[in-house]
Amino acid sequence: MRLKKLIVGGLLAALGTLVFASVSIAAPHHPTGEYAQFADCPLNRATITDCVYSVTSGGSFTLGKKTVPIVNPVTLQGGFEGAEETTKFFGAEDGNTLSKTPQPVPGGLLGITAPTWWPKSIQNWFNNLINEGFTGVNATVELAEPATSIKLNTANLLEEKGTALGLPVKFHLENPILGSNCYIGSNSNPIHINFTTGASGKLHGAAGEVTFNPEFTIVTVSGGKLVNNVYTAPGATGCGGFLIEYLLDPLVNSLVGVPSGAGANSAVLEGKLQDAQAEYVRLSE
Repeated sequence: MRLKKLIVGGLLAALGTLVFASVSIAAPHHPTGEYAQFADCPLNRATITDCVYSVTSGGSFTLGKKTVPIVNPVTLQGGFEGAEETTKFFGAEDGNTLSKTPQPVPGGLLGITAPTWWPKSIQNWFNNLINEGFTGVNATVELAEPATSIKLNTANLLEEKGTALGLPVKFHLENPILGSNCYIGSNSNPIHINFTTGASGKLHGAAGEVTFNPEFTIVTVSGGKLVNNVYTAPGATGCGGFLIEYLLDPLVNSLVGVPSGAGANSAVLEGKLQDAQAEYVRLSE
């Protein structure tokens, strides 16, 4: 009996330790001052050396015949350990590593846009009418693999060569007709877009301007351009739900122009990336 009590007591103690550890891992962080934006950096990982906060405010994605400008800012955040080629990325503590920010598809499902010779006010009225109606479509870029699959190489970014940022993604298309499960790319068949600040197909990127805070603990890269003109895209799946997707998937493929091979697709990201030393982010709390 005494042995049984010791075993039970030991198990309870071990369970309590696990519960405490899980609470500790989930503890939120509250950096202050110029480090406040790095609040979702995975600081509970003791090995994290750098925190990343990037906002894409411009650029576009082209799939086949459709180009979607980035008009609503997209945020990428997390942290990494290691340096240059050995960097390992970890996602945001709240799980919102790549923000799911919808972008309106110009001309909606049918690709109808106002003639450019119309007065600007009439163009805007007509395009809004199309985009907000049943033919209007929102496209959202979402991660299709765990955040640890993200590639980040700051040396390549600054030297304008190789892969600076690699994202495994899927494109989520939504409107009342397509439903909420219409995707180009999927978790099982992700679209791998390896961005460079150098050359990719017919596109050329740029590293941008590098600045530091007075203590040299935060580096900011602004005005840069990440590009890819060689990725491939599969056909659409799940459009309209399981009852009519056999009809809508081919229609979406025809309208968008997918599946599409290298050279038919492009991606351009323009914005600002900030990298802070994790040690100083912790100290600011």
